[in-house]
Amino acid sequence: MERRREQLKILKRKQEEASEAARARNTTLLQDLQKIEDRLRGRPLPRPDVLALETRYWASVEESVPAWENFLLGKGPHPTDGPEQPLRRTKQKPSTAKDRGLPPRPKPRTAR
Repeated sequence: MERRREQLKILKRKQEEASEAARARNTTLLQDLQKIEDRLRGRPLPRPDVLALETRYWASVEESVPAWENFLLGKGPHPTDGPEQPLRRTKQKPSTAKDRGLPPRPKPRTAR
């Protein structure tokens, strides 16, 4: 009975230490986030033409998401590959050591 009480005290102390460490980490993270937020608030807005360009870019991205969704999920073809277009990937022929200006590899030795 006494032994169990000591084990519970030790367990409770470890939980308190872990809780305090987590609280300290969370406080530090919150302070860092507040510093970042303050820096972002102090930053001037981008020029109107840049802001308009960025808005148009994200609008075009949102429009093209349905076309790319199946491809990105691995369920369909590339959106720019039409049925009439052949695959443009060509096979590479394997290069040899002579093609790269390297000496040939030594032959493996047989066990004696």
